[in-house]
Amino acid sequence: MVSLTPLTVALLVVITTGTTAAILAWRERPEAGATWLTLLLVGQVWWTVFLVFELESTTLAAKVWWYDVQWIGVVVIPVAWLLFALEYTGRNRYVTPPVVAGLSIVPVLTVVLAITGLGDGFLIVGMSLIETPLGPFLVTDPGPWYFVIAGYTYLLGLVGSVPLLQLVRDDARPFRGQSAALLVGTAAPWVSSVIYVLGWLPVPGLDPTPFAFAVSGVAYLLALSRFRLLTISPAPRRQARQLVFEYLHAPVFVLDSEGYVVDLNESAVTTFGLDRHATVGQLARNAVPAYEEFADGGDGDASNGDRGTTNGGANAGYVSVVGASGRRPYDVTVQDVTNVHHRSVGRVIVFHDVGEYLSQQQRLEVLNRVFRHNIRTETNLINGYVDRLATDPEDGKALSIVRNSANRIHDLSERTRSASDMFDAGSETLVPTELGQLLTTAVERAREEHPDATVSVAGDVPEVQVPSVIDVVLENLLSNAVRHNDGPAPSAWLSATADDGWVEIAVADDGCGIDEAEHAVLERGTETPLEHGSGIGLWVVKWGVDLAGGRVSFDDRDPTGTVVTVRVPTAGQSNA
Repeated sequence: MVSLTPLTVALLVVITTGTTAAILAWRERPEAGATWLTLLLVGQVWWTVFLVFELESTTLAAKVWWYDVQWIGVVVIPVAWLLFALEYTGRNRYVTPPVVAGLSIVPVLTVVLAITGLGDGFLIVGMSLIETPLGPFLVTDPGPWYFVIAGYTYLLGLVGSVPLLQLVRDDARPFRGQSAALLVGTAAPWVSSVIYVLGWLPVPGLDPTPFAFAVSGVAYLLALSRFRLLTISPAPRRQARQLVFEYLHAPVFVLDSEGYVVDLNESAVTTFGLDRHATVGQLARNAVPAYEEFADGGDGDASNGDRGTTNGGANAGYVSVVGASGRRPYDVTVQDVTNVHHRSVGRVIVFHDVGEYLSQQQRLEVLNRVFRHNIRTETNLINGYVDRLATDPEDGKALSIVRNSANRIHDLSERTRSASDMFDAGSETLVPTELGQLLTTAVERAREEHPDATVSVAGDVPEVQVPSVIDVVLENLLSNAVRHNDGPAPSAWLSATADDGWVEIAVADDGCGIDEAEHAVLERGTETPLEHGSGIGLWVVKWGVDLAGGRVSFDDRDPTGTVVTVRVPTAGQSNA
């Protein structure tokens, strides 16, 4: 009958505990860290199993052989621990084949030196047997490489513990319990190993590290069962936060405390046409669009939660930025980034595109005015003259006024429908269309509706494409130019130029000009009961140009008339 020593019995308990934990970890594949935790536990079991063989051997040669075989488990443990900690905490971008191969160089060299005997005098200087009350033990004299692998092991253990230490303070109780159990499980054998290396044991030749694996096994079993290690994992949180940042629809810039750009998300790259590598490292004032408009005077001076301001005009309280989709209004928020000492270490700048919100707000204001003011005025007018027609059906003046008022209501409804169609989710307002085709169509339509007017295209038309919504813009501009011209023969001219991805379309007339109050309301972007437009046509122009990512401006024409200039990006091109 085989007689086992108390040390061997204790080690068999360690093997049983470690094997059970390894099986539980293996069953959780492919959860983050499951494979590496399994490998770590297998390394512990391997080391312990062959230590049993070493202790049960009676000759020096046999003990040396089983000692050398143990190195496989010894060197696997720290590498598996670090890779497990990285993957488990969501840092799996570092767990790549090149990284694994690099981490394995020192361990593989150690195993080769041990198994082949090439390490004699380098890994181990000498070996001998000594008799102790617990039996014969193998005593080794470490060589220089022994301290290299020992230092390497402790270094990987320390680095792997750092991300887990961060989870100990986590708000989520399961993660605190998991990380605490893991740290206890790895600290016990590490401490015992340090004691052995420093020679602080009363029994020479007895490495207590495998015995400490009993603590590791219990801790890992507790983490797997009580705290649901590998069942509920913090790994997706870190990755999800990165994904949220990277794929957030709003452009985001991250600055350090000195005002340099240290990061930006994909939306910032595409929205503003930036090069990520060229932008990182630049001063914010040179890289962040409109930075000085909301940064309170320069780099690093933006206040927490500041809202930017435009350089006057429409959308006051927002910054207007030209990007890949043309000119858009943005609400900018600046948030301080603080460390554990509540000191500011940087800022996060977020651009919220408020173009759609402002457009909806404008449409509601304008339509409210149309129905409460324009429609009511016209219906009152019709009702008044209908009463006159009731007493005198032959009153030609009253009949003409009623007819004209009804036509104005019809025209207003058509323009309102055009505005609604522009924002219809199924509309094709941004489909690229040849500029020449749009100008020709607009001129022909204006001539057909106003045969007494002279409408023409001046100069050559660039061979470029623009968003199809420009057709509605030109229709309303030409209609306004002719309708509001009191001359006997109204004239309007279209001209276009293109430069560096942008198109400027000018609509000129020889009428009495547009009241300054009309385009002042457009530039301000809002209407009030006392300050509002007379119709809806110019609003349709503004909304259409905004949809195309452009701007519209008004100038007087010499000697009479107005020149309205529409500047939009060419379709299908990126304009920084």
